[in-house]
Amino acid sequence: MRPERLSSFLSNHLASSRTPAATIMSPNGEAYLSNPDAPESASRFAQARLAPAGPHRTIYIAGTACVRADGTWPGVTENEDGTRTLDVRKQTAAVLENIEAIIKGATGGKGGVANIIDAVVYILDMETQYAGMNEEWNKVFTSRAAAPARATIGIKELPDARMVVEVKATAVVEM
Repeated sequence: MRPERLSSFLSNHLASSRTPAATIMSPNGEAYLSNPDAPESASRFAQARLAPAGPHRTIYIAGTACVRADGTWPGVTENEDGTRTLDVRKQTAAVLENIEAIIKGATGGKGGVANIIDAVVYILDMETQYAGMNEEWNKVFTSRAAAPARATIGIKELPDARMVVEVKATAVVEM
């Protein structure tokens, strides 16, 4: 399908979808949208993408931040002097909770973070943030046998100045 036809198809399909969360089929699988009625943003991506149907579904979760659907930012404190205090532990916990919600939503409650098989963690400062991120990660994944494969990458910046950690993941869920 040509890009303009796909865009038109998705726009029409999204416009007809009025559920709190929805999966939308396109040539590259089903898109899971946490809020399908939200206006398109400058960066367009689904919160997750489900591979074609079978007894197990592979879910590709887009880079996820700590921001909640209600617009709150766990791990971000706005100080009186206009600066921010950013807590990598609280942000990491919130990111993993958000990913849990995305997987549960995309699978009708059949999956969660325990189904993640691979993850990439992006943080701004390996020296000062890695240990805190890892502490929160280890609260969720309590053993190497249960934890997904993971890469942690230190980067210069993330899409929003309130972010210090972002996680992209892949999960497999028996449907």
